Amino acid sequence: MPITTVGLDADDTLWHNETIFRLTHARFVDLLADHGDEATIEARMADTERRNLRLYGYGVKGFTLSMIETAMELCDGGAPPEVVREILAAGREMLAHPVETLPGVDEALAALSEKYRLVLITKGDLMDQERKVAASGLGDLFAAVEIVSEKDRGAYDRVFARHGTGADEAVMAGNSVKSDILPAIEAGAFAVHIPYHVTWAHEIAEPPVDHPRFGLLTSISDLPAWIAERAT
Repeated sequence: MPITTVGLDADDTLWHNETIFRLTHARFVDLLADHGDEATIEARMADTERRNLRLYGYGVKGFTLSMIETAMELCDGGAPPEVVREILAAGREMLAHPVETLPGVDEALAALSEKYRLVLITKGDLMDQERKVAASGLGDLFAAVEIVSEKDRGAYDRVFARHGTGADEAVMAGNSVKSDILPAIEAGAFAVHIPYHVTWAHEIAEPPVDHPRFGLLTSISDLPAWIAERAT
């Protein structure tokens, strides 16, 4: 089976992301400690994020707006100005946070780019994702960068048709079973799960362990060899 194209997720596949969200979330819980216990704040924030995803999409800006909305609800609509200022400051810090690539990423992408067309496929805020791609120093290795509102079968069909030879000759690699694995396989691609040590609750799903086009790796360093075995 020829493989011509390799799609790669960005956040928590190529560089750290969820840990930054977790640290800010903990800061948010501490900020509202006088208005609810940790479990209550966590549950209310999760409900707000879930409700807002279709409106705000993914990324820091939507997360910041959801924190403000949650604070307003927990404070009965009257969140103190200093609380709102602290939340906005936390959001700005996240948007300016340095990009730190994960171990093995540089070497793996350099090796893959010699044999395959690489396409970065990511969700999130357009400006923030473009910033992270530029700051990572990896941008020149990609034939294309696709920042999509949602990762579903249609998105993978379109991306792999536009930048490759179709999904059946493509591999998608990422840390999210829900976004990177299941819809890519549904589109007909190979899909490789490379777990990050923490996963956002909204991205958790059961992996298709028995599917012939599914792979599980502990490190992106092993991805070139995994693809080479299936491209022969």
